[in-house]
Amino acid sequence: MIVGKVVGSIVSTRKSENLIGNKFMIIEPLEEMTAGAARFVAIDNIGAGIGEKVLVATGSAARVGMENAPVDAAIVGIVDE
Repeated sequence: MIVGKVVGSIVSTRKSENLIGNKFMIIEPLEEMTAGAARFVAIDNIGAGIGEKVLVATGSAARVGMENAPVDAAIVGIVDE
């Protein structure tokens, strides 16, 4: 799991049918969590907003509940503290 900050969103009008209705956010991993990792896109099913710290699952864990969707990263929680 990665802890990161939501720094933006992406709008995609054409996408895989399995992704319709989902929001995409740009995540910047926290510096202390990952050494030099680049920003990446994660699907957001929980309603995170820009500026919030979030927990992101990657790989096959990101597809739980979306087995047929081409997803590699998913926001699974919003960090309170």
